Amino acid sequence: MTSIIGPASFKFFGIFPAAILSFILPIIGIGLFTYIMARRIAPLIRANPDNRFDQIGKRVKNLVVVWLGQIRQPRYMLAGVLHIFIFAGFLILSIRSTSLVIIGVSDGFVLPGFGGLLGAIYNFIKDYAATFVLIACIIAAVRRGIYKPKRYAVPEKYGKDHTGEAVFVLGIISTLMISESLFEASQIAFDLQHAGQEHFLAPLSLVWIFKGMLASAPQNILQGLHIFSYFVHDITFFFFLCFLPLGKHFHVITSVFNVFFMRVKKGNIKPVMHGITEDKLDDLESFGVKKLEDFTWKHMLDFYSCADCGRCSDQCPANAVGRPLSPRFITIKARDLMFKNYPLSGEIYKSKLLVEDIYTEDEIWSCTTCGACEEECPLGIEYIDKMVDLRRGMVDEGLVPQSLQKPLKALEKRGNPYGKMEKKRAEWATDKEFSALCQVKDLDGEKADTLYFVDSITSYDDNIQEIARRTSLILKKAGVDFGILGKLEKDSGNEVLRFGEEMLYQDLKAQNTEAILESGVKQIVTADPHAYNALKNDYNNLPPVKHISQVVAEKIATGELDLKPCQNPDKVYVYHDPCYLGRHNGIYEEPRKVLDAIDGLTRVELEKSRDRSFCCGGGGLMLFYEPEEETRMGVLRVNMAAEAGATVIVTACPFCLVNIQDAIKVAGKEGEMEALDFTELIEQHLA
Repeated sequence: MTSIIGPASFKFFGIFPAAILSFILPIIGIGLFTYIMARRIAPLIRANPDNRFDQIGKRVKNLVVVWLGQIRQPRYMLAGVLHIFIFAGFLILSIRSTSLVIIGVSDGFVLPGFGGLLGAIYNFIKDYAATFVLIACIIAAVRRGIYKPKRYAVPEKYGKDHTGEAVFVLGIISTLMISESLFEASQIAFDLQHAGQEHFLAPLSLVWIFKGMLASAPQNILQGLHIFSYFVHDITFFFFLCFLPLGKHFHVITSVFNVFFMRVKKGNIKPVMHGITEDKLDDLESFGVKKLEDFTWKHMLDFYSCADCGRCSDQCPANAVGRPLSPRFITIKARDLMFKNYPLSGEIYKSKLLVEDIYTEDEIWSCTTCGACEEECPLGIEYIDKMVDLRRGMVDEGLVPQSLQKPLKALEKRGNPYGKMEKKRAEWATDKEFSALCQVKDLDGEKADTLYFVDSITSYDDNIQEIARRTSLILKKAGVDFGILGKLEKDSGNEVLRFGEEMLYQDLKAQNTEAILESGVKQIVTADPHAYNALKNDYNNLPPVKHISQVVAEKIATGELDLKPCQNPDKVYVYHDPCYLGRHNGIYEEPRKVLDAIDGLTRVELEKSRDRSFCCGGGGLMLFYEPEEETRMGVLRVNMAAEAGATVIVTACPFCLVNIQDAIKVAGKEGEMEALDFTELIEQHLA
C-alpha cells in the first residue's frame, strides 16, 4: 500500500465494498430518525395553539444568548462548565461528523471552504474540542454516577432514576470523540510511516496522543483501525441520532426550538385560549388544561426539552419546604405520559384527566407562582402558565380547596378576599392622626395626576394599612399630586388570575380599568408588587405604572426628596426581593439605591437575592391556602437573613411583610430580628 485506503474504497474480505455499507447506514439512520420524529411531533399537532412567532428580534437574541451562549449554565458552576464544554464541542464537531458521513462514499471529501487555511484552523480547534469533550464526559460520568448530587435524585413516587441513561449517553459521546480521533490518527501514523509525511497536530490533543501511540504499529493494523474506527463512529452517530428522541436527551434536538419560542415577556399570564378574545370566553365549552392535549404545542415542546437537571426543583421554595410539588416532575411526568400515549408504533391512547392520572390537586395548588423555576431553567421551560392552566381546568371542574372557597366568594361579592364592604376600602385614610398630616383625594369626585392604587390587603388588613398611610406621606413629601379610587377600586386580580378563576378576574379587571380610565390620571403608583404586576402586565391600555420604590429612587436622584441619616446605625439591614417586584419585573436596584441613600445604614445581601430570591410563600392566594409542608417558606427566609448577619429585614411587599413577620415569631427570633416595609423605613427617614 502506498497510502491508507479510505472507507469509500475499502473492501471487506477483499470482496464487499465498504462504500455500500457507508451508503446504507445514513439511509437507515435518517429514515428511522424521520419516522421517530413524525411520531414525536404527533401530540404537538393535536395540542392547543400558541402565539410564538411574535417579537422575532427578541427570540433571535434569546437564541444567541441563552442557547448558543449558554448564559444560564454557570449558575451551577461545575455542571454548567462541563455542559458548556460538551455543548461547544458538539457544535464544533458536527461539521466533522457531517463530512465523515460523505467520506464513507467519497474518499478525501472536504466540505467547501475547508480545504485550505480555514480547514487547518478548524482541524486544530476540532482536535482540542474532541479532547475537552472527552474529559468533560469522564468528569460528568464520575460526578453523575458516583457522587450523585441531590438534585438528580428521583423519589420512588416519581418513577425510576435516570442516572443510567445519563452515563450511557456520556459513553456514546465519548465513543464518538475517541473513534473520530482514532480515524484521523491512524491515517496520520500511516502517512508518517510510508512517506515520512509529518502533520502538525494540536499538542496534547486526543489525536496527538493516539498518533504517538500508533507511530510504530504495523500498517495492516493501522488500516484495520482506520476502517474500524470509521464505522464505529458512523454507527454510533446514527444510533445516537435515533436514540435522542426516546428519552430525556431529546433536549439535544428540541432545545434550540424551545429557546427560540421561550417567553419574551415576564409577569403576564397566557390567555385561556390563543386566538380567543376576552369577549368570546363565554363561548368556550371548557376552560384550562384538563387532558394532555389541552396544553399548547409550546408547553408540550417544554416537556420534550427537559434535561432532567433538577435546577428548577432545587430553586423551588415549595419543594424546599416539603410541599408535594417538584417542578421537574411536573414536566417529566407529562413527558412520560406523552411517550406512553403516543407510542412509536400502534394506536394513540386516549388521554385521561391529568389531575386524576399523573398529578394531584395538592401538587398543583402548592405553587406560589414565584417564577424561581423559570428563571433557573437553561432551556426556557415555562411552569407558571402551565400551573395556571391546570388550575383553570380544576376550577372549571369545581376542584377548589376548601380554604380558598371563602375568599373567592368574597372577591366575587365584594371585590376583596376579606368580604368587607366596598365603602370601607378607603377607611385607612380617615385616621385622625394621619388625616391631620395628609389629605388623600378621592378620585370619584376629585382630580389628580397620579393614582395611588392601594389594593385589597393594604386597604383591609389592619396591620398592613400603615403601608397605605406611609406611601401617601411619601408621595406628598415628594410633591406628587395623587388620589385614590376609594370604593371604586376592586382587587387587582393578580392572585385571582393565577388561581385560575378567569371570569372573576375578567370582571375585576373590567371594573378597575373603567374606574382608572374615567379618573383621567396620567400615571399609577402602588406599593404592592402584586398590584404593580397585574396593572402593568395583565391589564391593557392603562397609564404607566410605577412601584413606590421607583418613585422614591427617581425623586432622590432629582433632589426632590431628601433622607435623614440612619436612625439606628447599630442595626444591620437586608433587603428581601419580592418575587413580583424582582423576578417578574426586574426591579432590583431601585430599592437598594434608596436604602444606600440613607447615610450610615449598614446593609448586607442575602445569598439568595435578586433573581434567585426565595419566595415568602404569599403568591397566588397562598395567604389563604393551608398547604401540607414541613416548615414555612418565611421561616427559611428569616433563617437566611440571620445567617447573613441581618437584624432588620426590609421588603417592599405587603404579602412578604405579613409572612416574614409571622415567620420571625415562628422561628423564635422575636427581639433579635424585625421586619419592616420599605415605606416604613423611608417614612422614618424623610427629611
